[in-house]
Amino acid sequence: MPSLTLILASASPARRRLLHSAGVVPLVVVSNVDEAAEVASLPVDADAETVAEHLAVLKARDVGRKFQGADPGPFLVLGCDSVLELDGHLLGKPTDAADARDRWRTMRGRTGTLVTGHALIDAADGSARVASAKTAVRFGTPDDAEIDAYVASGEPLAVAGAFTLDGLSAPFIDGIDGDPSNVIGLSLPLLRDMVRALGHSWTDLWDARSVAGSDSP
Repeated sequence: MPSLTLILASASPARRRLLHSAGVVPLVVVSNVDEAAEVASLPVDADAETVAEHLAVLKARDVGRKFQGADPGPFLVLGCDSVLELDGHLLGKPTDAADARDRWRTMRGRTGTLVTGHALIDAADGSARVASAKTAVRFGTPDDAEIDAYVASGEPLAVAGAFTLDGLSAPFIDGIDGDPSNVIGLSLPLLRDMVRALGHSWTDLWDARSVAGSDSP
C-alpha cells in the first residue's frame, strides 16, 4: 500500500485511469458541489483559469470536510475541473445532444484551449496548492454524419468541451500543443509539482499493485 493516499474528488473515469497509469490508485469520493450554480456566481467576464480553479478548490474542500475527524492515514485531496476556451467563450459539459452537436460543428477546423484547474489539499495541516494547466487543441473536420454518430454514442455529453483525446473522438483531433494528460483529465506533471510543493514525494503515492501492472485497485 502507498505511504500517502490520494483522494480524488471526481467521478471521472478518465482521471482515475490516468492516475492508475502513473502508479497511483486513488480513493474516489465525489463532491456535492453544484457546478452550474457556482459558475453563475462568478463575474460574467471570469476567464477559464478562474472558473476551473474556483470549482477545483470547492470540490477539494467539500470532499476534505467529509474526512474531518476520521483517520485514514496521511492523505491528499485532489479537486479538478476542466473548461474549453474557444474564441473567448467558455465551454464545459454540453447541456444535451443538440448542444454537443452544435459545439462540434463550431469547433471543427479550429483551435481551442483546454484549461484544467487543480486544487490539492494536505489533510495533515490544511496547506494547499492551486494551479492550472493549459493545452491547445487543434480540432479536425469531421463531417455532419460523423458528428451525429459521435453525439449518438453519448460520450461527448459527459466531458468538458464535448470531446475526449483518449476515446471515440480521438480521430477527430488533429493535434495538441502541450501536456496530453491535461486534455484527458488532469496534468500529471503539474500534479507531481504540486505534491512536491506540499513536501511529499510523488513516489509516496505509488501503489505496488498498480506499479506492478495490475489493472485493478
